[in-house]
Amino acid sequence: MENTPDARPQWGIDRADVVYEEIVEGGITRLAAVFQSNVPGRVGPVRSVRRTDQAIVWPIGGLFAYSGGAPYAVQSIQTAPVNIYSETGAREGMFRDHSRYAPHNLYAVPAKLWLHQGTPTPPPALFHYRATGDETGGKKSGGFLMGFRSGYATSFRWNAITKSWDRTIFGAPDITATKTRVSPKNVVVMWITYRGGVGAMGAEGIMVGTGRSMVMTNGRTISGTWTRASKKSRVIYRDSKGAEINMTPGQTWVELAATSDPVTFFPAN
Repeated sequence: MENTPDARPQWGIDRADVVYEEIVEGGITRLAAVFQSNVPGRVGPVRSVRRTDQAIVWPIGGLFAYSGGAPYAVQSIQTAPVNIYSETGAREGMFRDHSRYAPHNLYAVPAKLWLHQGTPTPPPALFHYRATGDETGGKKSGGFLMGFRSGYATSFRWNAITKSWDRTIFGAPDITATKTRVSPKNVVVMWITYRGGVGAMGAEGIMVGTGRSMVMTNGRTISGTWTRASKKSRVIYRDSKGAEINMTPGQTWVELAATSDPVTFFPAN
């Protein structure tokens, strides 16, 4: 999904199970949204595939919808175990909203795309979740500013009423076309290396191996590490003692930050 000012307001992003925010050319960010529990009427704007996307979808499979892409990026997603649908092949699964100008007007219709069988069904879980009342660990937190470059810094502030993290970008609350504030239950920062250079054309986020991570859940910050044995495996986030971190049930955002991208914390209330 497109994440520029021209893309706003976005459709359906608040209904995704998981959203990955990845760095692409020029240092701007794009969103890779995963839908399984909810079926929004439309999702988008849909834009082109990037090399990092195949690493995101490998452990879950299913359907992958995109507008098109450079040959090297299309070849990359073709290596992943997903059924691929671009604008030219999706038929009724995508449409252009002519009240907006191209290329910011392509939308997917999940209910139509899901008529095409994807495997496995259901997809494997990407995280483990805590039960109500379980201790969270970590430190009490007011949220943080993710220091993406090129004007794409984004913040998440703890909302004690909704018990979620209110997202802000471009200096304004992130609000969808249905007037819903984007406010996930969990936010993960996963510091990774971008092979080819951060913001370079054709760069790829390396999501296999190990690195530094941070999990924001239940009003707390838990610092630790991420590990992933292979593309087929899910990423496991562990605390400083090596125990896997359990998420709060609900939407999770994963910030695929470059190793040099800073985080600035907000004080807890």
